[in-house]
Amino acid sequence: MLWTSGPFCRVPSEARNLCSTLRLSGEVLGGDTELQTNVRARGCGTEERKRPLGTEWGPLKPLMEATLPGHRTMNPCPVWERKSGYVFLFFICVRGHVTERQQIVSGRNAARLCFICSQDAGCSWSEVRDLTEEVIGSELKHWATFAVGPGHGIQLQSGRLVIPAYTYYIPSWFFCFQLPCKTRPHSLMIYSDDLGVTWHHGRLIRPMVTVECEVAEVTGRAGHPVLYCSARTPNRCRAEALSTDHGEGFQRLALSQQLCEPPHGCQGSVVSFRPLEIPHRCQDSNSKDVPTIQQSSPGSSLRLEEEAGTPSESWLLYSHPTSRKRRVDLGIYLNQTPLEAACWSRPWILHCGPCGYSDLAALEEEGLFGCLFECGTKQECEQIAFRLFTDREILSHLQGHCTSPGRNPSQFKSN
Repeated sequence: MLWTSGPFCRVPSEARNLCSTLRLSGEVLGGDTELQTNVRARGCGTEERKRPLGTEWGPLKPLMEATLPGHRTMNPCPVWERKSGYVFLFFICVRGHVTERQQIVSGRNAARLCFICSQDAGCSWSEVRDLTEEVIGSELKHWATFAVGPGHGIQLQSGRLVIPAYTYYIPSWFFCFQLPCKTRPHSLMIYSDDLGVTWHHGRLIRPMVTVECEVAEVTGRAGHPVLYCSARTPNRCRAEALSTDHGEGFQRLALSQQLCEPPHGCQGSVVSFRPLEIPHRCQDSNSKDVPTIQQSSPGSSLRLEEEAGTPSESWLLYSHPTSRKRRVDLGIYLNQTPLEAACWSRPWILHCGPCGYSDLAALEEEGLFGCLFECGTKQECEQIAFRLFTDREILSHLQGHCTSPGRNPSQFKSN
C-alpha cells in the first residue's frame, strides 16, 4: 500500500517499536521549517497484532516542543530505546536564516544539537534539551557546522544508542583573514551508554569526504557484532565503513562501485535483519565466489579478518535513487553477506520517477519492512510516501542475485 502527504515536505524519518511506528518529516518548503509527526498506533494484544500494518495513521501535527527560540529545526533522527520504551528524537536547530554554506565559508557555526523524548510512542514529548556543549564542547571551534541524520538511529546489542551525524571540520585557519582553511565534511557517531542520560561523540570517519550517513549492526557467523556505515559522498559512489568498537571509530572506508550516487549525492537508508534461512555465499555472474576484502587499512582489527569469508547471520537492506544522472527510481538493494566485498543485489525499483531522501524500518518478527520516502511526478519533494512490503516480496524481486564489482545497478531495474 502507499500512503502520501504533501505538498512540499522533505526529510522523512521513522522510529519503530513493537506497538507503533512514528513518522516524522522536516523542512517544509516555502515557509518556516518545523518538524511534524504522524503516529501509526497499534495495540500489542494478539488480536490487535493480526490487523494489517500501515492502515491507521493518526493526524499530522507540528512538534512545537522541537524548537529553540530564534532557530529553525532541521534533520529529524529518532532512536528507540528497548528497555525503557523511550523514543529519543534528535535534530539540529539553526540560528535565524543562516545557511549551511554561510557557516562553511565563515567557519562560524550556527547549529545546536538538540533532542526531545517520548514515553508514549510519540503521543506526547518532553521539553527540548540542548546537548551542544555536553557533546561537542571546546571542539565546536573546529566544527564549521554539523547535523544529525537525517533518518534514524539504532540501539546496539550492547545497549548503546547510536545517532549518525556529520560535521564540516576545520583543521586550520587563515589567521590573517580569520577564515577557515581546507574545511572538509566527515561522518561520525553520537552515542549514549546509559540509556540516553549522557551523550558523547566518536572519531571522525577519515580521510574520505563523507556527509549524511546511516548505520546498521550486523553479526557474522563467529558471533561478533560489527557496525556497518553507509555514507553519502560527492564521488558518484556510496562510501562504506565498518566498526568493531560500537561506532567510536571506523575502518576499511571504501567506495562501493555497486551503489551509485547522482551528482552531488543523495541521502540513503540502511537496516539490518536476520533472515529466516542461512544465507549462501554470494556469487558473481560467472558463478564464482565474490572475493573477500584482502587488504586491511592500518588499525583494522583481527576480528574483521576472522569474519571475512564467513556467511553472516544478518542481512542488509538499503534504499536510494538508482540513477547516476539524477534523483529518480528509488531502489531497494539486498546484501546477504555484509562483511564481504561487493555483494549487493540488483535494485528492486520501489518507486519509478523523481525521488529523494528515504528511511527504512524493519519489523523482523513479522517479516515486514517499511520505507518512507520523498517522491513526486515532476520533482522529488512533492510529497512523502510510505510503502510497506514483506521479506517474500524482496526475495521474489531480487531473487538473491549479487552483481559483480563495477557493474551499474541502474541497468537492472525491476518493475
